[in-house]
Amino acid sequence: MIAAMLTAVLLSSSQPAMSTPSPSPIVIAHRGASGERPEHTRAAYELAIDQGADFIEPDLVMTRDGHLVVRHENEIGETTDVADRPEFAARRTTRDVDGVAITGWFTEDFTLAELKTLRARERLPALRPASAAFDGQEPILTFDEVVVIARDASARTGRVIGVAPELKHPSHFAALGLPMEDVFIAALERHGLTNAHAPILIQCFEVGTLERLAARIDAPLLQLMQAHGGPADRPGATYAEMATPHGLAAIARYAGYVGVQDLMVVPRDDAGRALEASSLTKDAHAAGLKVVVWTFRAENVFLPAQYRVGDVSADHGDLTGWLKAIYALGVDAVFSDYPAIAVNAR
Repeated sequence: MIAAMLTAVLLSSSQPAMSTPSPSPIVIAHRGASGERPEHTRAAYELAIDQGADFIEPDLVMTRDGHLVVRHENEIGETTDVADRPEFAARRTTRDVDGVAITGWFTEDFTLAELKTLRARERLPALRPASAAFDGQEPILTFDEVVVIARDASARTGRVIGVAPELKHPSHFAALGLPMEDVFIAALERHGLTNAHAPILIQCFEVGTLERLAARIDAPLLQLMQAHGGPADRPGATYAEMATPHGLAAIARYAGYVGVQDLMVVPRDDAGRALEASSLTKDAHAAGLKVVVWTFRAENVFLPAQYRVGDVSADHGDLTGWLKAIYALGVDAVFSDYPAIAVNAR
């Protein structure tokens, strides 16, 4: 199915069909080329596309007036200049988000117009000072704007650029009277992205959201999982259980993909060295699921010990070697902050 997604027509019926062969594994630009530009900005997405990424990833959260905007979390103190804006100082608060108390500024307390006055910042300036040099230049994007970026790039490059949106904390927003799923489906319908071959890959850590989407649209769905914890909308369930053959078979009833943390595919020991691969990739394929692995970053601090170069956390290690080891397992796609490296590695 992912090959069909990449050869689908992203624009209207008036756009010439594109027939770029599907590469393997697929490279999804994690929040854009977020290792080199502040995440979720136009600059990050356009750089990722220029570097050969097949998909760009927008994380979606809600505004107070019901719009989908693109931020990794609904707390925006780390990735915007909101803390420097005196007119918004009183909106700093503490909220419970999926059972965790978080203090900061939250998108659900701002209108879209207010958020549009903010400017993006690099999340990890100590590790990525070159990216931080672009702080203050880019506004927050809406989901619609990211779809247009992909559509326009498809026309410009002659290859279909897919979009891999992640719905963040849908239960949290629903409890606030902000129905993320309804707004999201309306956006997909506006852009013609609800069918099975649409160049979109819809992600969520929650289970119920994906089950409900599966009943309403035919677009490809991806169940996210990480090495610890479980879905916020399934108290008592764990991702470890969901990654067993039985759990994967259950996922296959509503989704076509699993998006798993690299630790679930290749565990690490206490010294941070990559160990032998788990059976997850094989088990998922046996259940009829595609496997997408996250997230591949070049800095030593994120790499397994045997792929680090030197002792400085911010220095780049051998991400190419690490990706090739993952590719050799037969995974179907990867998320990377450095899409150029991921594309070249394959």
